[in-house]
Amino acid sequence: MDDRFADERKFKSGLDDFSVLFHEDHVYIGEQAYPTGQCVVDILNIGEEELSAIDRALQDVYRAIRRARKEDTKNSVQIAQEKMQAVWILVSRLPVYRDLHIDWSQPISRNVELPETFWKSLGKTSVTQRDKVGQHLRNLAGVMDLLRVFQKETMQILDTYLEPLERRNSEAYATGVYRFYSDAEATGRDIYVSSPKHSFPVQVKFVPMESPTDKGKIILAEQTRFSGPTGLISFLQIEFYRGLTVGNAPRKCHNCGKYFLLTAGYNTCYCNNIAPGETVRTCRKVGAHQKALRRSAERTQAQREYYRIYNRLKQRKNRGQLDDDEWNAIMSRAREMTDQVERGEMTFEELVKRLSLF
Repeated sequence: MDDRFADERKFKSGLDDFSVLFHEDHVYIGEQAYPTGQCVVDILNIGEEELSAIDRALQDVYRAIRRARKEDTKNSVQIAQEKMQAVWILVSRLPVYRDLHIDWSQPISRNVELPETFWKSLGKTSVTQRDKVGQHLRNLAGVMDLLRVFQKETMQILDTYLEPLERRNSEAYATGVYRFYSDAEATGRDIYVSSPKHSFPVQVKFVPMESPTDKGKIILAEQTRFSGPTGLISFLQIEFYRGLTVGNAPRKCHNCGKYFLLTAGYNTCYCNNIAPGETVRTCRKVGAHQKALRRSAERTQAQREYYRIYNRLKQRKNRGQLDDDEWNAIMSRAREMTDQVERGEMTFEELVKRLSLF
């Protein structure tokens, strides 16, 4: 990395104060590069059990701190510290946070100094410091609730307004989001979790840097800083809409039900993860196979006979026994006769007899 640009991007991240880099269709978090929209996908796939585990860990911290302040013993303080560390372990595994350069050895963010005396004896800390600790924990609890709200509203946009779209590109996504906003306005937003937001409190500057994905190339990236207890949610909302503008959108897999990122230029309803109950095959392969089976089951008797002849003659063509012109002529005639059966102009028995001559 060119040292001329390194200082511009140095920033010590915290839970409630961090920065990311946006450039074209990618977002850079810490040392990781993701296609824009991938972080939203990862958040949507967080289960309620994972969020509830953080809720329970926070409640354990509250109880441990109250006990330590009351008892003022080495054992009670040690328990409080262990409970606090359990929270950081769970939070550090969350998408976005796991890639930030956060010092998880510190119990609170970089902007809140916690004196060493806190760990020696919680009961001796000042009222101001106790308030800061409590506020930080409440902020973290609030983030968990906001994540639930974000998941529910984003899933509603994706499943109700984007999933039915026939095309998958930025223009189509814009139309879907417009319909979401229009419906929200028409209903007074009563049926929605929260009001759609069009602006976010962030700080932006442009930073020249070496491209993480194209070594030797200098790019001008947009460094966006998110602060406060709603910083994570603001980032996710911005990444979601930025993704849509470049044609990237989360989509629910029709096989496993998990969300995956559908990038610009593709239109598939299956993810590329290992399918449930499988050890090798992905949802995409399993889904395609099941789709073929469904189509086969829906075929009429005449159509099934047509595809039987199709597969037999395809093998002859692959062996060089039929050239392209012969293949096209035979299959055109076979399709014409199949359509005649569908229209009642030929019996199925006659179709079988004629196709057997090819």
